[in-house]
Amino acid sequence: VEDQRARWERKRSRTAKELLETEHKYLEQLDLVLTYFVTILKAKGTLKPAVLETIFGPLESLYSASHVLSLHLEKGNLGPGLENFCQSLDLYGHYAENLEHANKTLKEQVRKNKSFRRFKKLQETRPQFQGRELEDLLPLPLQRLHQYKHFFRDLLENTSPDTAEYQKLARTVKSVCEVSHRIQDIFDKRENSLQLLRVQKLLKGQKTQVLTPGRWYIREGWLLVVPAKGEELKRRMFFLFSDILIAAKPCHPLHLLNSNKLSCQAVYPLHQCSVDKVFGHTWSQGGLLSLSFPHKTLLLMSSNQQEINDWYRSLTAAVR
Repeated sequence: VEDQRARWERKRSRTAKELLETEHKYLEQLDLVLTYFVTILKAKGTLKPAVLETIFGPLESLYSASHVLSLHLEKGNLGPGLENFCQSLDLYGHYAENLEHANKTLKEQVRKNKSFRRFKKLQETRPQFQGRELEDLLPLPLQRLHQYKHFFRDLLENTSPDTAEYQKLARTVKSVCEVSHRIQDIFDKRENSLQLLRVQKLLKGQKTQVLTPGRWYIREGWLLVVPAKGEELKRRMFFLFSDILIAAKPCHPLHLLNSNKLSCQAVYPLHQCSVDKVFGHTWSQGGLLSLSFPHKTLLLMSSNQQEINDWYRSLTAAVR
């Protein structure tokens, strides 16, 4: 038991030391943004207060919270430090929600505001920035939150469960994980919206409505459709979503407006679909999938075994 405790203490000390070292480095990077951008921009009035708030969000408050945490860590007061830190966790959620809008506003100001563009370029050439741009530094708080999760988990694993500090660490890990999941959810939804929009733009016309609330993009790729009456195989692009499968073919390459677009051939709802492998259970050349709908059966083929297996897994998961 004593050996185990000694091992825990060594690991815990190492983790606490690394947490403090990386916290100092993180604070230095945040300080660059606050000193060379936020403070000077506020004084100069180069950006309107509302624009400044949009780009930098609660960055000053995040810096303050981390600064207080580092002071507690320096004194070895982990418990009070964590309690204080947990009160600021919501700031990370707000920061994540605002980040896309912040990046858009920043791009817009660089494009339209000549004095801000010159100021930004000048500040980024300072040796302290080491070639990094403001865009590289803005996501730092969210990257740091991800690191916190691992540091706090390591500390928890190497803390005796019968101590008061263990309970505080457990609560902190739970809170950090919850905020982390919320942020991941924000990014997943944003990424999904971009994928839906991209597919909508790829399809000719507006007849096929891809942008639907609650729909999730899963995958896409070229597959061969096997016709029922022994005709030639048809090469089609398939887009798989959480509720539908879209089959499309390329528009004529000489079409004036739609040469690089796809024409939707069919939309298959997945709620009454069943998926089977006709062959392709072994590592032979490719395989064939059968998709059965109430009034139609669709046979899809690929000469790539891995690809047909991936499509089978994705389709069965989507149908399920």
